[in-house]
Amino acid sequence: MAETSQTQEMALKGVKVLEMGSLVAGPYASALLAQFGADVIKIEPPNEGDPLRKWRKLHDGTSLWWYTQSRNKKSVTLDLKSEEGREIVCKLVAEVDIVIENFRPGTLEKWGLGWEHLSAINPNLIMVRISGYGQTGPASQRPGFAAIAECMGGLRYVTGYQDRAPVRVGVSLGDTLASLYGVIGALMAMHHLKANAGKGQFIDVALYEAVFAVMESLVPEYAMTGHIRERTGSALPGIAPSNTYACRDGRYVVIAGNGDSIFKRLMMAIERQDLADDAAFAYNDGRARNVQVLDEAISEWTGQHGLETILEVLDAASVPCGRIYTAEDIANDEHYREREMLQRFELPDGREIELPGIVPKLSATPGRTKWIGPTLGQHTQEVLESIGVTTEQLEQLRASGLV
Repeated sequence: MAETSQTQEMALKGVKVLEMGSLVAGPYASALLAQFGADVIKIEPPNEGDPLRKWRKLHDGTSLWWYTQSRNKKSVTLDLKSEEGREIVCKLVAEVDIVIENFRPGTLEKWGLGWEHLSAINPNLIMVRISGYGQTGPASQRPGFAAIAECMGGLRYVTGYQDRAPVRVGVSLGDTLASLYGVIGALMAMHHLKANAGKGQFIDVALYEAVFAVMESLVPEYAMTGHIRERTGSALPGIAPSNTYACRDGRYVVIAGNGDSIFKRLMMAIERQDLADDAAFAYNDGRARNVQVLDEAISEWTGQHGLETILEVLDAASVPCGRIYTAEDIANDEHYREREMLQRFELPDGREIELPGIVPKLSATPGRTKWIGPTLGQHTQEVLESIGVTTEQLEQLRASGLV
């Protein structure tokens, strides 16, 4: 797949994107567009760059996270607080299809780069605006991070065990969910523009709303019955059996035996014919009422066997099950390798790095990594010259510290 994809067209070839923002929400959205062929210009502050360059594990002073999230982007350094910087942004806006930003609402307006001004320059412009609480409303001016959005959206409250404080999911889920909704909104707006002879528009994505949108039946359950969903640890209440079980070797296995026929196969595999034949467990409602009995039976069996044996037995019985993967498990997994979800690239110092593959997989126009995250300002000259900035002007901008 990798070899053929190098010669195939990419789905977003010809789409031009200007990214103004930092960290995850916003930049992750433009990263997805870049992976499928969009020409993404990322604006970064001179000297410092995106703070993500210094987040988590570093190699030679650069974040390993940076290399994956900023792949295929062009880095341009520009001081957006300066008049000269804003003039250059306006020239770029005239040439692009999409602008993505994640400043606090009102910041771009303060700089004269708000929606009204930019859309006057480019009436077909699509602008994705990602913020903690949205562009309007009483909370709109509050600083917003994914951690807080996950709380307000309802996710944190239902994550963890009921006798302990709510816990973090483990990744910046609020940021990436907001970015995904931003990409969906941009693509829908592009379709409207082209298929319906529409106009440009802006997409208002709030981090807390992106989280709230995936909270399943949380609201209707409360509105109809007053039920408040609580933390349930590793169990899946109302759907049984589905849980995490301890193995003899100290590891854990997730078993989802909640389909009627799957349940019977699971009980046969763990040698509990009595439970497989019990009419009380034939359907999910009965199993849910007696979930403790089933969990105890499954736990007793898993406690007698190591993880590998459990997986072998349940795979043979076509019962959905799986180990809980660490990064090491992922790196050694044959299926990941076969699906090209782990890909090797070379860092500036010649060391190799492994990055995640591209999702989703398009059969005719697949995405790909053309280059890993760029050095700060690597494409400044190339991009500015393309909009008419002369070599002399560029040198003046450099001398003034504006690029």
